[in-house]
Amino acid sequence: MKIPESLAKQGKERIKNYPVEGFVYGEGPDHPVIMLVGEAPGETEIHNGIPFSGRAGKELMQSLDFLGLTRDDVYITSAVRSRPYKWGEKKDRKSGEMIKRKYNRAPTGGEIKAHAPILDYEVKHVNAPIIVTLGNIGLQRLAGKDKKVTQVHGQLLKQPVQYLENPDAGFKWTEEAYEIFPTFHPAAIFYNRSLDEKLKEDLVKLKKLIEDRGLKNEQGRT
Repeated sequence: MKIPESLAKQGKERIKNYPVEGFVYGEGPDHPVIMLVGEAPGETEIHNGIPFSGRAGKELMQSLDFLGLTRDDVYITSAVRSRPYKWGEKKDRKSGEMIKRKYNRAPTGGEIKAHAPILDYEVKHVNAPIIVTLGNIGLQRLAGKDKKVTQVHGQLLKQPVQYLENPDAGFKWTEEAYEIFPTFHPAAIFYNRSLDEKLKEDLVKLKKLIEDRGLKNEQGRT
């Protein structure tokens, strides 16, 4: 499944005045077992064009392995498709000099709205049985600002999702209800190891959900 090139072009144009770089397409089959919605690509992803291929991606692949899934079974995307960055300084190990470099940062509301039509298209056309949001950005983009991953992780939410009909207006709610399973972003455990156990508990629940519904079999897999 791939978004229309005209939609990608529109997204690049709408976000060009923000401090972001690159553009990464969503990736996955037409009928995935689950759809994964992250935050935004990082430095690795904008260079190779593969979503979740950096350090956080390695953690995500381990999670998929626990679920009995591979990249081929899931559709991977994010709320923003370009890398939001900020400038910072880092000491060079060899020279000892302070050098400027780009660091990842959370996307702003404007950046999320700039790429909202892309995620809207994916949600509608991928039509995954379960949407797994990774972290607060993906969760709140779809389920609303009142949702926090620390409060609803590991729960199956059945509700409409937000979509952007007019870029100059606010989000609206779909008439259809979707099933959303919020959990923590794979990178979260890098900064808070205490989340590791909670993430594992979420994965156990998600695995049971997939198995109980026979989702892998329904998608033509064993």
